[in-house]
Amino acid sequence: MAVAYLVCFILGATSGLIHPACYAYVGAVLPLLFALIYLYTCTMIRGFGAATVLNGFIFLLFLLAGEADTAFIIGIIILTALAEVIRYFCKYDTIKGVRWSFVPFAFSFFAYTMHWWTDTEGSLAAAVEEMPAGYDQLMKPVIDNVPMLIVVMALTIPIAILAMRLAEKALKKPAADLISKDKA
Repeated sequence: MAVAYLVCFILGATSGLIHPACYAYVGAVLPLLFALIYLYTCTMIRGFGAATVLNGFIFLLFLLAGEADTAFIIGIIILTALAEVIRYFCKYDTIKGVRWSFVPFAFSFFAYTMHWWTDTEGSLAAAVEEMPAGYDQLMKPVIDNVPMLIVVMALTIPIAILAMRLAEKALKKPAADLISKDKA
């Protein structure tokens, strides 16, 4: 599941090839994919660790690849800790625990893209080096549009809730086991 999660992160990161706005805001729709992976992982890891395994794998790989800046490190640790704490208090093996803990987990890709807002100069300089000519000029209005970032991040919450409900329908058997424990 960790490899599938990595693939989702890579898809999100490469969406920037379409337009910088895609990279900045794709984190709002990635929970539609993350939910399947997270739900399945939670059915396999019935105690502490589902969010830690998934985000820990990304963290280590990004650290090794030199892609883990301070904003990413702090963000991914906080989001992972929140997911684990919520799942603990809502009970690890309940659907309620999975649903509520998924909300902070759903923001994980934003931890990766947050460097645009925490290190704008460095991000623009990297774009000049790594991306086609003029990409940095496309990035600047996206970075400056903080109200849109806030709206997109706020939309991530209902999308995460919807995504988990869809994942429960797609993964009926594993979700049913959690639901039955919820009602017991």
